[in-house]
Amino acid sequence: MTPAELSRTVLRSVRGAVEERELSVPVPARIVVQPPPRPGCGDYASNVALQLAKPAGRPAREVAEILRKRLAGTAGIDRVEIAGPGFLNFTLGDGALVALVRDVLAQGPAYGDRSAGNRPVADLVSADPAPVGRVSTGSASVDRVSTGRASAGRPGPGARAAVVGEVLERIGAAAGRTGRADGHPALVPVPEGLATLTARLGTDEARWILLRPAAHDPVRVPERPVQRESNPRFRVQYAHARTRALVRNAADLGFLSEPGGVGAPAADGSGAEFRPAPASAHALHTLLAGHPSVVETAARLRAPDRLVRHLEATADAFFRWHDDCPPLPVGEQKPLAVHRARLALAEATGTVLANGLRLLGISAPEHL
Repeated sequence: MTPAELSRTVLRSVRGAVEERELSVPVPARIVVQPPPRPGCGDYASNVALQLAKPAGRPAREVAEILRKRLAGTAGIDRVEIAGPGFLNFTLGDGALVALVRDVLAQGPAYGDRSAGNRPVADLVSADPAPVGRVSTGSASVDRVSTGRASAGRPGPGARAAVVGEVLERIGAAAGRTGRADGHPALVPVPEGLATLTARLGTDEARWILLRPAAHDPVRVPERPVQRESNPRFRVQYAHARTRALVRNAADLGFLSEPGGVGAPAADGSGAEFRPAPASAHALHTLLAGHPSVVETAARLRAPDRLVRHLEATADAFFRWHDDCPPLPVGEQKPLAVHRARLALAEATGTVLANGLRLLGISAPEHL
């Protein structure tokens, strides 16, 4: 279940309460659900009861209880709890995680990218982004000034502005925004040109450091690229490479991915029953489900750093889940259904990381 699907589910509960006269309020056009600010508060939270309390003329917790009863038992939702003055906290069931993994794997490169259907398949599955200076726009590519130097007698836009502008065009297309946005955010410039940065750092590192800071923050240029986990760009690319290695290693062991429960097998090891998915799996699920909305937010706010930080969070969540739930059998253990399910979640994570890196024009390596 994605945030958009959960939002529609909550909206239906409000509409039902109004139609059955449990609440007397205008039905809102949309309801915002988002990850809670603190761990241990479920997978998503909404302040809809607080928003409806005043027009309903009732305490927010009373409104929340009406909605909680309506939402309890909804497919995909395991628990609905009321917190604080009237927040609704949602914990999704394992079935929602399974459905999300199926959806991500079915959509592949199109997950979080509405423009994917307009581009050749080879462009979507390639691990290498379009070369700097050429942007794929469907059936054709267009030249862009992206070296940070003057072109045809006109001053260049600067390395950061050129890369950000190019990526925003791609993110806007992925979010389904038609037409070309005017201008781009006011950016703190970098003194070096893109060619100089690329020569010293490599294409991926140069683009990452230009895209990672928010528009009002300066770019911190390292002396040299660092290929270790302290480098966020390396962590994201390494996480993607790790998901691909898991798929290859599983094939060598004779099994493929199949979405299902990722919790530990029952104590007898039969694989017939599984414990609920751990918190690390739910955290990863939330990030994967939120990828399309992050792309839309990055396009709306013209802030590619939103997508960069989301990829970093997804990679870190993947490694935490990977440590809790090894996708491959250990020692003499035979592959079980849980291993196929965990492999599917790893594969879905790799899909989201690859899709995000492609939008940033950064490679998603199969090996690292």
